[in-house]
This record gives sequence, C-alpha cells and structure tokens, in this order.
Amino acid sequence: MKVVAAYLLAVLGGNACPSADDLKHILGSVGAEAEDDRIHLLLSEVKGKDITELIASGREKLASVPSGGGVAVAAAAPGASAAAAAPAAAETKKEEKVEEKEESDDDMGFSLFD
Repeated sequence: MKVVAAYLLAVLGGNACPSADDLKHILGSVGAEAEDDRIHLLLSEVKGKDITELIASGREKLASVPSGGGVAVAAAAPGASAAAAAPAAAETKKEEKVEEKEESDDDMGFSLFD
C-alpha cells in the first residue's frame, strides 16, 4: 500500500511516469523501507496506463463489493421474515449490554472512595 501511495504522490507532484528511484526517494523521505520487488511489480502493472482511468476502474470494482448492513437479516432462519429478525437482533444487543455492565462492575474490590 505504501508503494501505491508513493506512486500516487509522485503523479500528484507532476511526475506522470515515476521511476523506481523516484518511489524509493519518496518512501525514504518518510523513513519507510522500499521493497524493490513490490515497486517493480507496481510499475509493471501501471506502465502505459493513465492513472485517472485506473482509479475510475478501481471505483467501479469497489462499488460491487458488499460493505456491511443486512447482518440481522442474514442471521435469521430461512423462511423467517426480516420483521421477525429485527426483535431477535434487538434482544441480542440488549443481552450484550447487560454482559458489558457486569464486566465493568468487577473492579477487583478497589474503589475510588474506599
């Protein structure tokens, strides 16, 4: 990830085609180690491609990735409605809160005012 960030910083700084030495210089300026194999892999993958097109295609791919939500519905038994799953999820949350309170009361016999 740091190699990608260094590449993007170089492009943002005006270097449309950064070299491995450019990326090593950027990474070295912040004290990060430069891994030659990762740098060469990145440069071979982006060679001859426009960075804005790469970012746009990456956004399209990320849009199709599920990102949370619907957990209570997925936890419901097959054939059960989403409305029936919601009270079950609320009960689970209530039980979790009770457990947390019990754990926080356990202060090993020490108190601020004892």
